Amino acid sequence: MDFNVKKLASGAGLFFTRAVQYTEEKLGQAERTELDAHFENLMSRADCTKNWTEKIYRQTEVLLQPNPIDHTGARIEGFLYEKLDKKAPCRVTNAELLGQYMEDAAREFGAGGPYGSTLIKVGECERRLGAAEREFLHTAAISFLNPLRNFLEGDWKTISKERRLLENARLDLDSCKARLKKAKLAEAKSTAPDFQETRPRNYVLSASASALWTEEVEKAEQELRMAQTEFDRQAELTRLLLEGISSTHVNHLRCLNEFVEAQAVYYKQCHLHMQELQKELGKLPNAFTINSFHTLGAGASTEDGEKSPAETDTLKIEEVQAPATGTRKAKVLYDYDAADSSELSLLADELITVYTVPGMDSDWLIGERGNQKGKVPWTYLELLT
Repeated sequence: MDFNVKKLASGAGLFFTRAVQYTEEKLGQAERTELDAHFENLMSRADCTKNWTEKIYRQTEVLLQPNPIDHTGARIEGFLYEKLDKKAPCRVTNAELLGQYMEDAAREFGAGGPYGSTLIKVGECERRLGAAEREFLHTAAISFLNPLRNFLEGDWKTISKERRLLENARLDLDSCKARLKKAKLAEAKSTAPDFQETRPRNYVLSASASALWTEEVEKAEQELRMAQTEFDRQAELTRLLLEGISSTHVNHLRCLNEFVEAQAVYYKQCHLHMQELQKELGKLPNAFTINSFHTLGAGASTEDGEKSPAETDTLKIEEVQAPATGTRKAKVLYDYDAADSSELSLLADELITVYTVPGMDSDWLIGERGNQKGKVPWTYLELLT
């Protein structure tokens, strides 16, 4: 208990001494050992690196895990598994969960109907998107987030610790310089003639006072040499750590390129999955399209009776006349294979003429290419002015 009290008192005294020293330096009443310009530039560059690395790290976390509640839970879960030296289980992404809901709904509604079959296709695509997202999150965390966090929690903490030690060594050095300066002034004053004449003759002073202050000067000089040595040693160690920031930049540059590559692969996969989904949906029976074209084909029959739906749709497509006005040019965005004879197959980047007819489903247009004519999905087109 006594030891703790003494330690506390010593710490409080040191804190007070440091506070006085800082105040005197601010007021210009005490000398301050300045570091060279190169060293100051290194420290400024290190601070800048730390600040921006921290901002980029935090915002990347937000990008990869936008829900703050899920993000906090994921961090805590990951921390616990890391401490237990176990691999964290794969977390289901929002897209995968959406896909699961869609597939479950399709089973309830009936997977054989237009809505149910479409839910199945979209749900499967959402699952693939979720799997791609999970792979991207995993890759980005390993290649980009972890190195940034390791710098902030490892290298930067070491640099900060050594800089604090350097600052303490600098304060000790300046304190020793001030002590030596005071001792030399006292020694010079004690040996001055006017000082000796003011002392009583029966008081032995000259030799003893001079020897006392000489001894004090020697002691202060020794302490100054030790403080200077410690300061130089700590400054060199801190300088080496600060110069290592250049290597940190090189490492973070490599990690940044890996992050961009992972992001590019992820978005490319998403684009391909969505293209495939659009093609698959274009081939599925569409209740709205079937109903609208059945309405257009009402009353069309042959001598033997009613025509089949496909024959009716084909007949009506052939009979549809392009309106005098309302036709537009359109650029085809993706390849499209006609599901039946009522549709028109498309090739990416070709130009066709499109128009609508009364009662037609809004998801489709009539497309013409030369003498060919048929239904085309508007999502595969870019209408031109």
